[in-house]
Amino acid sequence: YLLDKSDKYDSRDVERLQQDDKWVENYLIWRHDVVDDTLKMIDESFQWRKEYTVNDLTESVLPKWLFEIGSLFLHGYDKEGYKLFWFRVKHHTRDPKQQLEKKKLVAFWLEYYAKRDHGKPLTVVFDMAETGISHIDLDFVRFIVNCFTDYYPNFLTKIVIFEMPWIMNAAFKIVKGWLGPDAISMLKFTNKSDVQEYISGEYLPPHMGGTDSFKYSYPPLVDDDFQTPLCENGPITSEDEHESKEEIDADTKETGDLNEEQNLNQKKMNSIEQISKSEETDKTEFKPKNAKKTLTTFKGPLLHISPAEELHFGSKETGEKKCLIVLTNVTKNIVAFKVRTTAPEKYRVKPSNSSCEPGTSLDIIVSLHGGFAASLQDRFLIMAAEMDQSSGAGVPELTQFWKEVPRTKVMEHRLRCHVIESSKPSSLTLKENAFNIPAKTNEDLHIQLTHLLQINKRLQEQMDRCLWFQQLSVVLSLLSVTVVAFCFYLAYA
Repeated sequence: YLLDKSDKYDSRDVERLQQDDKWVENYLIWRHDVVDDTLKMIDESFQWRKEYTVNDLTESVLPKWLFEIGSLFLHGYDKEGYKLFWFRVKHHTRDPKQQLEKKKLVAFWLEYYAKRDHGKPLTVVFDMAETGISHIDLDFVRFIVNCFTDYYPNFLTKIVIFEMPWIMNAAFKIVKGWLGPDAISMLKFTNKSDVQEYISGEYLPPHMGGTDSFKYSYPPLVDDDFQTPLCENGPITSEDEHESKEEIDADTKETGDLNEEQNLNQKKMNSIEQISKSEETDKTEFKPKNAKKTLTTFKGPLLHISPAEELHFGSKETGEKKCLIVLTNVTKNIVAFKVRTTAPEKYRVKPSNSSCEPGTSLDIIVSLHGGFAASLQDRFLIMAAEMDQSSGAGVPELTQFWKEVPRTKVMEHRLRCHVIESSKPSSLTLKENAFNIPAKTNEDLHIQLTHLLQINKRLQEQMDRCLWFQQLSVVLSLLSVTVVAFCFYLAYA
Protein backbone atom coordinates (compact mmCIF):
# COMPACT_ATOMS: atom_id res chain seq x y z
CA TYR A 1 0.00 0.00 0.00
CA LEU A 2 2.77 2.44 0.91
CA LEU A 3 4.63 1.90 -2.34
CA ASP A 4 1.53 2.26 -4.50
CA LYS A 5 -0.28 5.05 -2.63
CA SER A 6 2.29 6.96 -0.59
CA ASP A 7 1.17 10.21 -2.24
CA LYS A 8 -2.39 9.59 -1.01
CA TYR A 9 -1.40 9.37 2.68
CA ASP A 10 -0.34 11.99 5.19
CA SER A 11 3.21 11.11 6.27
CA ARG A 12 2.26 11.92 9.89
CA ASP A 13 -0.36 9.16 9.84
CA VAL A 14 2.13 6.65 8.42
CA GLU A 15 4.69 7.58 11.06
CA ARG A 16 2.13 7.25 13.83
CA LEU A 17 1.00 3.85 12.56
CA GLN A 18 4.59 2.60 12.68
CA GLN A 19 5.04 3.80 16.26
CA ASP A 20 1.63 3.51 17.94
CA ASP A 21 0.81 -0.13 18.69
CA LYS A 22 -2.51 0.84 20.29
CA TRP A 23 -3.71 2.40 17.05
CA VAL A 24 -2.83 -0.74 15.10
CA GLU A 25 -4.53 -2.88 17.73
CA ASN A 26 -7.74 -0.84 17.48
CA TYR A 27 -7.86 -1.40 13.71
CA LEU A 28 -7.35 -5.14 14.22
CA ILE A 29 -10.00 -5.36 16.95
CA TRP A 30 -12.54 -3.48 14.80
CA ARG A 31 -11.90 -5.91 11.92
CA HIS A 32 -11.90 -9.04 14.12
CA ASP A 33 -8.16 -9.67 13.59
CA VAL A 34 -8.62 -10.30 9.86
CA VAL A 35 -5.41 -8.79 8.48
CA ASP A 36 -6.61 -8.19 4.91
CA ASP A 37 -9.73 -6.37 6.13
CA THR A 38 -7.63 -4.38 8.59
CA LEU A 39 -5.22 -3.25 5.85
CA LYS A 40 -8.13 -2.23 3.66
CA MET A 41 -9.63 -0.16 6.49
CA ILE A 42 -6.29 1.55 7.22
CA ASP A 43 -5.88 2.33 3.52
CA GLU A 44 -9.37 3.86 3.26
CA SER A 45 -9.13 5.81 6.51
CA PHE A 46 -5.68 7.19 5.64
CA GLN A 47 -6.87 8.42 2.24
CA TRP A 48 -9.89 9.99 3.92
CA ARG A 49 -7.72 11.65 6.58
CA LYS A 50 -5.57 13.28 3.91
CA GLU A 51 -8.58 14.34 1.81
CA TYR A 52 -10.16 16.07 4.82
CA THR A 53 -6.78 17.37 6.13
CA VAL A 54 -7.70 15.89 9.50
CA ASN A 55 -4.30 16.51 11.09
CA ASP A 56 -4.55 20.23 10.32
CA LEU A 57 -8.18 20.86 11.30
CA THR A 58 -8.37 23.63 13.90
CA GLU A 59 -10.95 26.15 15.04
CA SER A 60 -9.32 28.81 12.87
CA VAL A 61 -9.76 26.91 9.59
CA LEU A 62 -13.49 26.27 10.12
CA PRO A 63 -16.21 28.94 9.95
CA LYS A 64 -17.14 30.31 13.34
CA TRP A 65 -20.86 29.95 12.67
CA LEU A 66 -20.47 26.16 12.54
CA PHE A 67 -19.44 26.13 16.19
CA GLU A 68 -22.04 28.72 17.18
CA ILE A 69 -24.99 26.64 15.87
CA GLY A 70 -24.37 23.95 18.49
CA SER A 71 -25.47 20.96 16.42
CA LEU A 72 -22.32 18.97 17.32
CA PHE A 73 -20.36 19.01 20.57
CA LEU A 74 -18.86 16.86 23.33
CA HIS A 75 -20.41 17.04 26.77
CA GLY A 76 -20.92 14.69 29.73
CA TYR A 77 -20.56 10.95 30.15
CA ASP A 78 -22.75 7.88 29.94
CA LYS A 79 -23.18 5.40 32.80
CA GLU A 80 -20.11 3.45 31.70
CA GLY A 81 -17.91 6.54 31.82
CA TYR A 82 -17.70 7.10 28.06
CA LYS A 83 -17.77 10.63 26.66
CA LEU A 84 -21.01 11.74 24.97
CA PHE A 85 -20.84 13.07 21.41
CA TRP A 86 -24.07 15.02 20.89
CA PHE A 87 -25.77 15.57 17.55
CA ARG A 88 -28.68 17.97 18.05
CA VAL A 89 -30.58 17.15 14.89
CA LYS A 90 -33.02 20.07 15.16
CA HIS A 91 -30.11 22.51 14.62
CA HIS A 92 -29.10 20.82 11.37
CA THR A 93 -30.55 21.71 7.98
CA ARG A 94 -29.75 20.28 4.56
CA ASP A 95 -27.59 22.53 2.44
CA PRO A 96 -25.30 21.01 -0.23
CA LYS A 97 -23.14 24.15 -0.25
CA GLN A 98 -22.30 23.74 3.45
CA GLN A 99 -22.05 19.96 3.49
CA LEU A 100 -18.26 19.70 3.22
CA GLU A 101 -17.69 22.21 6.01
CA LYS A 102 -20.15 20.39 8.28
CA LYS A 103 -18.41 17.10 7.59
CA LYS A 104 -15.09 18.68 8.48
CA LEU A 105 -16.66 19.84 11.74
CA VAL A 106 -17.44 16.20 12.59
CA ALA A 107 -13.85 15.22 11.74
CA PHE A 108 -12.56 18.13 13.83
CA TRP A 109 -14.45 17.02 16.95
CA LEU A 110 -13.48 13.36 16.58
CA GLU A 111 -9.80 14.17 16.04
CA TYR A 112 -9.85 16.74 18.84
CA TYR A 113 -11.18 14.15 21.28
CA ALA A 114 -8.98 11.31 19.97
CA LYS A 115 -5.82 13.34 20.60
CA ARG A 116 -7.00 14.68 23.93
CA ASP A 117 -8.23 11.44 25.52
CA HIS A 118 -5.93 9.03 23.64
CA GLY A 119 -8.69 7.41 21.63
CA LYS A 120 -11.01 6.37 24.45
CA PRO A 121 -14.34 5.29 22.87
CA LEU A 122 -17.36 7.58 22.52
CA THR A 123 -21.09 7.23 22.88
CA VAL A 124 -23.03 9.05 20.13
CA VAL A 125 -26.34 10.67 21.07
CA PHE A 126 -28.76 11.62 18.30
CA ASP A 127 -31.16 14.03 20.03
CA MET A 128 -34.10 14.02 17.62
CA ALA A 129 -36.55 15.95 19.77
CA GLU A 130 -38.52 18.57 17.80
CA THR A 131 -37.28 17.32 14.43
CA GLY A 132 -39.12 16.73 11.17
CA ILE A 133 -38.68 16.12 7.45
CA SER A 134 -36.62 19.28 6.94
CA HIS A 135 -33.93 17.94 9.27
CA ILE A 136 -33.47 14.57 7.53
CA ASP A 137 -30.08 14.51 5.83
CA LEU A 138 -29.16 10.93 5.02
CA ASP A 139 -25.90 11.91 3.36
CA PHE A 140 -24.71 13.63 6.54
CA VAL A 141 -25.90 10.77 8.76
CA ARG A 142 -24.09 8.31 6.51
CA PHE A 143 -20.90 10.35 6.86
CA ILE A 144 -21.12 10.24 10.68
CA VAL A 145 -21.74 6.50 10.54
CA ASN A 146 -18.78 5.99 8.18
CA CYS A 147 -16.51 7.93 10.52
CA PHE A 148 -17.05 5.30 13.19
CA THR A 149 -17.30 2.21 10.99
CA ASP A 150 -14.50 3.00 8.51
CA TYR A 151 -12.24 5.82 9.71
CA TYR A 152 -12.03 5.75 13.53
CA PRO A 153 -11.50 2.13 14.62
CA ASN A 154 -12.91 0.79 17.88
CA PHE A 155 -14.13 4.31 18.69
CA LEU A 156 -17.86 3.64 19.10
CA THR A 157 -19.57 2.10 22.13
CA LYS A 158 -23.22 2.75 21.32
CA ILE A 159 -25.57 5.07 19.42
CA VAL A 160 -28.37 6.42 21.61
CA ILE A 161 -31.26 7.73 19.49
CA PHE A 162 -33.69 9.85 21.49
CA GLU A 163 -37.33 10.25 20.41
CA MET A 164 -37.01 9.40 16.75
CA PRO A 165 -40.17 10.65 14.96
CA TRP A 166 -42.23 7.92 13.31
CA ILE A 167 -41.83 9.70 9.98
CA MET A 168 -38.10 8.89 10.09
CA ASN A 169 -38.53 5.12 10.53
CA ALA A 170 -38.06 4.49 6.82
CA ALA A 171 -34.91 6.63 6.76
CA PHE A 172 -33.35 4.71 9.65
CA LYS A 173 -34.03 1.40 7.95
CA ILE A 174 -31.63 2.67 5.28
CA VAL A 175 -29.14 3.73 7.97
CA LYS A 176 -29.21 0.23 9.48
CA GLY A 177 -28.11 -1.12 6.11
CA TRP A 178 -24.97 1.03 6.30
CA LEU A 179 -24.07 0.07 9.83
CA GLY A 180 -23.43 -3.66 9.51
CA PRO A 181 -24.32 -6.31 12.12
CA ASP A 182 -21.75 -5.19 14.73
CA ALA A 183 -22.82 -1.57 14.73
CA ILE A 184 -26.56 -2.39 14.56
CA SER A 185 -26.26 -4.06 17.96
CA MET A 186 -25.02 -0.70 19.29
CA LEU A 187 -28.24 1.15 18.31
CA LYS A 188 -30.34 2.08 21.34
CA PHE A 189 -33.73 3.65 20.55
CA THR A 190 -34.94 5.56 23.61
CA ASN A 191 -37.46 8.05 24.87
CA LYS A 192 -37.90 10.03 28.05
CA SER A 193 -38.88 6.97 30.09
CA ASP A 194 -35.89 4.73 29.33
CA VAL A 195 -32.99 6.97 28.21
CA GLN A 196 -31.58 6.89 31.75
CA GLU A 197 -30.76 3.22 31.29
CA TYR A 198 -27.72 4.49 29.38
CA ILE A 199 -27.17 8.08 30.57
CA SER A 200 -27.76 9.31 34.10
CA GLY A 201 -29.97 12.33 34.70
CA GLU A 202 -27.07 14.60 35.67
CA TYR A 203 -25.91 14.61 32.03
CA LEU A 204 -29.35 14.83 30.41
CA PRO A 205 -31.07 18.15 29.62
CA PRO A 206 -34.54 18.77 31.10
CA HIS A 207 -36.35 17.97 27.83
CA MET A 208 -34.85 14.46 28.07
CA GLY A 209 -35.97 14.05 31.68
CA GLY A 210 -32.63 15.04 33.22
CA THR A 211 -31.31 17.75 35.53
CA ASP A 212 -28.34 19.04 33.50
CA SER A 213 -28.50 22.84 33.33
CA PHE A 214 -25.76 22.98 30.69
CA LYS A 215 -26.48 25.37 27.81
CA TYR A 216 -24.25 25.23 24.77
CA SER A 217 -22.44 28.42 23.81
CA TYR A 218 -19.36 29.30 21.78
CA PRO A 219 -16.62 30.40 22.34
CA PRO A 220 -14.81 28.70 23.98
CA LEU A 221 -15.00 25.07 22.91
CA VAL A 222 -17.22 22.99 25.15
CA ASP A 223 -14.89 21.47 27.72
CA ASP A 224 -15.34 18.60 30.14
CA ASP A 225 -17.46 20.72 32.48
CA PHE A 226 -14.46 21.29 34.73
CA GLN A 227 -15.35 23.55 37.60
CA THR A 228 -13.13 26.51 38.35
CA PRO A 229 -11.77 27.48 40.71
CA LEU A 230 -11.45 24.22 42.61
CA CYS A 231 -10.99 25.14 46.25
CA GLU A 232 -8.59 23.35 48.54
CA ASN A 233 -11.40 23.33 51.12
CA GLY A 234 -8.99 24.29 53.87
CA PRO A 235 -6.05 22.33 55.25
CA ILE A 236 -6.21 18.59 55.66
CA THR A 237 -7.99 18.11 58.95
CA SER A 238 -7.01 16.09 61.98
CA GLU A 239 -9.62 13.56 60.90
CA ASP A 240 -7.63 12.96 57.74
CA GLU A 241 -4.41 12.65 59.76
CA HIS A 242 -6.11 10.11 61.98
CA GLU A 243 -7.18 8.18 58.88
CA SER A 244 -3.60 8.23 57.60
CA LYS A 245 -2.32 6.87 60.90
CA GLU A 246 -4.89 4.08 60.83
CA GLU A 247 -3.82 3.22 57.30
CA ILE A 248 -0.18 3.14 58.38
CA ASP A 249 -1.01 0.89 61.36
CA ALA A 250 -2.91 -1.49 59.09
CA ASP A 251 -0.04 -1.68 56.63
CA THR A 252 2.43 -2.27 59.46
CA LYS A 253 0.43 -5.29 60.61
CA GLU A 254 0.30 -6.63 57.08
CA THR A 255 4.03 -6.38 56.43
CA GLY A 256 4.96 -7.86 59.81
CA ASP A 257 8.69 -7.47 59.24
CA LEU A 258 9.09 -3.82 60.29
CA ASN A 259 10.74 -3.13 63.61
CA GLU A 260 9.50 -0.77 66.32
CA GLU A 261 11.71 2.11 65.32
CA GLN A 262 10.48 1.97 61.72
CA ASN A 263 6.87 1.86 62.88
CA LEU A 264 7.34 5.01 64.96
CA ASN A 265 8.94 6.86 62.08
CA GLN A 266 6.25 5.79 59.66
CA LYS A 267 3.43 6.85 62.00
CA LYS A 268 4.88 10.35 61.99
CA MET A 269 4.52 10.52 58.23
CA ASN A 270 1.37 12.27 57.07
CA SER A 271 0.20 13.91 53.92
CA ILE A 272 1.20 17.47 54.97
CA GLU A 273 4.79 16.39 55.58
CA GLN A 274 4.90 14.79 52.17
CA ILE A 275 3.89 18.07 50.52
CA SER A 276 6.71 19.98 52.24
CA LYS A 277 9.42 17.48 51.30
CA SER A 278 12.45 18.82 49.45
CA GLU A 279 13.28 17.82 45.88
CA GLU A 280 15.70 15.13 47.05
CA THR A 281 13.10 13.65 49.37
CA ASP A 282 10.58 13.69 46.52
CA LYS A 283 12.89 11.58 44.43
CA THR A 284 13.50 9.02 47.17
CA GLU A 285 9.93 8.85 48.47
CA PHE A 286 7.95 8.95 45.25
CA LYS A 287 10.36 7.31 42.86
CA PRO A 288 11.37 4.14 44.71
CA LYS A 289 14.01 1.86 43.25
CA ASN A 290 11.63 -1.04 43.05
CA ALA A 291 8.78 0.95 41.49
CA LYS A 292 6.93 -0.76 38.67
CA LYS A 293 7.71 0.33 35.14
CA THR A 294 4.02 0.46 34.33
CA LEU A 295 3.67 3.69 36.32
CA THR A 296 3.51 5.93 33.27
CA THR A 297 4.39 9.61 32.98
CA PHE A 298 2.89 12.17 30.63
CA LYS A 299 5.76 14.23 29.22
CA GLY A 300 4.38 17.65 28.41
CA PRO A 301 6.33 20.69 27.19
CA LEU A 302 6.10 22.37 30.62
CA LEU A 303 5.36 19.63 33.13
CA HIS A 304 5.88 15.89 33.40
CA ILE A 305 2.78 14.47 35.10
CA SER A 306 2.57 11.13 36.86
CA PRO A 307 0.38 9.09 36.61
CA ALA A 308 -0.19 9.78 32.94
CA GLU A 309 -3.85 8.84 32.48
CA GLU A 310 -5.73 7.56 35.53
CA LEU A 311 -6.08 8.21 39.25
CA HIS A 312 -6.92 5.01 41.10
CA PHE A 313 -9.41 5.26 43.96
CA GLY A 314 -11.00 2.41 45.87
CA SER A 315 -14.68 1.63 46.11
CA LYS A 316 -16.53 2.17 49.39
CA GLU A 317 -15.58 -1.39 50.32
CA THR A 318 -11.84 -1.06 49.66
CA GLY A 319 -11.68 2.45 51.09
CA GLU A 320 -8.77 3.89 49.08
CA LYS A 321 -9.50 7.62 49.35
CA LYS A 322 -6.27 9.38 48.37
CA CYS A 323 -4.00 9.61 45.35
CA LEU A 324 -0.93 11.58 44.38
CA ILE A 325 -0.26 13.57 41.25
CA VAL A 326 3.45 14.30 40.85
CA LEU A 327 4.34 17.38 38.76
CA THR A 328 7.91 17.96 37.53
CA ASN A 329 8.86 21.32 36.01
CA VAL A 330 11.05 20.64 32.95
CA THR A 331 11.48 24.30 31.96
CA LYS A 332 13.90 27.03 33.06
CA ASN A 333 11.07 29.23 34.33
CA ILE A 334 8.51 29.08 37.10
CA VAL A 335 5.41 27.18 35.94
CA ALA A 336 2.03 28.17 37.38
CA PHE A 337 -0.58 25.42 37.54
CA LYS A 338 -4.12 24.89 38.71
CA VAL A 339 -6.31 21.82 39.00
CA ARG A 340 -9.97 21.61 38.08
CA THR A 341 -12.43 18.73 38.34
CA THR A 342 -15.87 17.79 37.10
CA ALA A 343 -16.98 16.99 40.67
CA PRO A 344 -15.69 19.71 43.05
CA GLU A 345 -18.15 18.67 45.75
CA LYS A 346 -16.40 15.29 46.03
CA TYR A 347 -12.70 16.07 46.06
CA ARG A 348 -10.15 18.05 48.04
CA VAL A 349 -7.05 18.94 46.04
CA LYS A 350 -4.00 20.39 47.79
CA PRO A 351 -2.43 22.47 46.39
CA SER A 352 -4.92 23.27 43.64
CA ASN A 353 -3.53 26.62 42.49
CA SER A 354 0.19 27.18 42.91
CA SER A 355 3.52 27.24 41.08
CA CYS A 356 6.49 24.93 40.58
CA GLU A 357 10.12 26.08 40.55
CA PRO A 358 12.39 25.21 37.59
CA GLY A 359 13.68 21.63 37.69
CA THR A 360 11.76 20.66 40.84
CA SER A 361 8.95 18.24 41.57
CA LEU A 362 5.79 18.95 43.51
CA ASP A 363 3.15 16.57 44.86
CA ILE A 364 -0.59 17.20 44.68
CA ILE A 365 -2.77 15.25 47.09
CA VAL A 366 -6.22 14.37 45.77
CA SER A 367 -8.54 13.07 48.47
CA LEU A 368 -12.23 12.22 48.65
CA HIS A 369 -14.55 13.89 51.12
CA GLY A 370 -16.11 11.55 53.65
CA GLY A 371 -19.18 9.74 52.34
CA PHE A 372 -18.28 10.24 48.68
CA ALA A 373 -16.99 7.59 46.29
CA ALA A 374 -15.07 8.12 43.06
CA SER A 375 -16.83 7.31 39.79
CA LEU A 376 -15.71 6.66 36.22
CA GLN A 377 -17.35 9.89 35.07
CA ASP A 378 -15.09 12.06 37.25
CA ARG A 379 -12.26 13.89 35.50
CA PHE A 380 -9.38 16.15 36.50
CA LEU A 381 -7.81 18.87 34.38
CA ILE A 382 -4.29 20.17 35.05
CA MET A 383 -3.57 23.56 33.48
CA ALA A 384 -0.04 24.95 33.36
CA ALA A 385 1.68 28.03 31.94
CA GLU A 386 5.14 29.59 32.20
CA MET A 387 5.58 32.70 34.34
CA ASP A 388 8.21 35.43 34.05
CA GLN A 389 10.97 35.18 36.64
CA SER A 390 10.24 38.76 37.70
CA SER A 391 6.58 38.12 38.57
CA GLY A 392 5.75 36.87 42.04
CA ALA A 393 4.14 33.54 42.84
CA GLY A 394 1.75 34.59 45.58
CA VAL A 395 -2.03 34.20 45.48
CA PRO A 396 -2.73 37.72 44.09
CA GLU A 397 -0.03 37.33 41.41
CA LEU A 398 -1.35 33.92 40.37
CA THR A 399 -4.92 35.20 40.19
CA GLN A 400 -3.87 38.08 37.95
CA PHE A 401 -1.63 35.79 35.88
CA TRP A 402 -4.48 33.41 35.01
CA LYS A 403 -6.67 36.33 33.97
CA GLU A 404 -4.07 37.59 31.50
CA VAL A 405 -2.34 34.49 30.13
CA PRO A 406 -3.38 33.66 26.52
CA ARG A 407 -5.14 30.33 26.09
CA THR A 408 -2.63 29.33 23.40
CA LYS A 409 0.16 29.35 26.01
CA VAL A 410 -1.67 27.09 28.47
CA MET A 411 -0.75 23.40 28.59
CA GLU A 412 -3.69 21.16 29.48
CA HIS A 413 -3.69 17.53 30.55
CA ARG A 414 -6.64 15.42 31.66
CA LEU A 415 -6.79 12.53 34.08
CA ARG A 416 -9.58 9.98 34.41
CA CYS A 417 -10.71 8.28 37.61
CA HIS A 418 -10.48 4.53 37.95
CA VAL A 419 -12.27 2.66 40.74
CA ILE A 420 -10.47 -0.35 42.22
CA GLU A 421 -12.92 -2.92 43.53
CA SER A 422 -10.68 -5.40 45.30
CA SER A 423 -6.98 -5.31 44.43
CA LYS A 424 -4.49 -2.53 45.10
CA PRO A 425 -4.26 0.12 42.39
CA SER A 426 -1.35 0.37 39.99
CA SER A 427 -0.99 4.16 40.28
CA LEU A 428 0.65 6.27 42.98
CA THR A 429 -1.18 6.29 46.29
CA LEU A 430 -0.18 7.78 49.61
CA LYS A 431 -0.25 4.45 51.43
CA GLU A 432 2.05 2.74 49.01
CA ASN A 433 4.56 5.55 48.65
CA ALA A 434 4.82 6.05 52.39
CA PHE A 435 6.53 2.67 52.62
CA ASN A 436 8.10 2.44 49.17
CA ILE A 437 5.80 -0.52 48.53
CA PRO A 438 5.04 -0.70 44.79
CA ALA A 439 1.45 -1.10 43.66
CA LYS A 440 0.36 -4.27 41.93
CA THR A 441 0.38 -3.98 38.19
CA ASN A 442 -1.99 -5.59 35.73
CA GLU A 443 0.82 -8.01 34.88
CA ASP A 444 1.15 -9.04 38.55
CA LEU A 445 -2.59 -9.53 38.83
CA HIS A 446 -2.63 -11.53 35.61
CA ILE A 447 0.14 -13.82 36.93
CA GLN A 448 -1.68 -14.28 40.23
CA LEU A 449 -4.94 -14.99 38.44
CA THR A 450 -3.25 -17.56 36.20
CA HIS A 451 -1.67 -19.17 39.25
CA LEU A 452 -5.04 -19.34 41.03
CA LEU A 453 -6.66 -20.85 37.94
CA GLN A 454 -3.96 -23.52 37.80
CA ILE A 455 -4.47 -24.32 41.49
CA ASN A 456 -8.22 -24.44 40.93
CA LYS A 457 -7.73 -26.80 37.99
CA ARG A 458 -5.57 -29.14 40.07
CA LEU A 459 -8.11 -29.12 42.90
CA GLN A 460 -10.87 -29.88 40.41
CA GLU A 461 -8.89 -32.83 39.05
CA GLN A 462 -8.29 -34.14 42.59
CA MET A 463 -11.98 -33.80 43.39
CA ASP A 464 -12.89 -35.66 40.20
CA ARG A 465 -10.51 -38.48 41.13
CA CYS A 466 -11.91 -38.63 44.67
CA LEU A 467 -15.45 -38.79 43.32
CA TRP A 468 -14.45 -41.55 40.91
CA PHE A 469 -12.86 -43.58 43.71
CA GLN A 470 -15.88 -42.97 45.89
CA GLN A 471 -18.24 -44.22 43.19
CA LEU A 472 -16.00 -47.24 42.57
CA SER A 473 -15.93 -48.01 46.29
CA VAL A 474 -19.72 -47.84 46.49
CA VAL A 475 -20.09 -50.22 43.53
CA LEU A 476 -17.57 -52.69 44.99
CA SER A 477 -19.27 -52.50 48.40
CA LEU A 478 -22.64 -53.27 46.83
CA LEU A 479 -21.12 -56.20 44.92
CA SER A 480 -19.53 -57.52 48.10
CA VAL A 481 -22.82 -57.26 50.02
CA THR A 482 -24.61 -59.02 47.14
CA VAL A 483 -22.06 -61.87 47.06
CA VAL A 484 -22.17 -62.35 50.85
CA ALA A 485 -25.94 -62.37 50.83
CA PHE A 486 -25.96 -64.92 48.00
CA CYS A 487 -23.51 -67.15 49.91
CA PHE A 488 -25.71 -67.02 53.02
CA TYR A 489 -28.69 -67.89 50.89
CA LEU A 490 -26.92 -70.94 49.41
CA ALA A 491 -25.73 -72.05 52.84
CA TYR A 492 -29.19 -71.71 54.25
CA ALA A 493 -30.71 -73.59 51.34
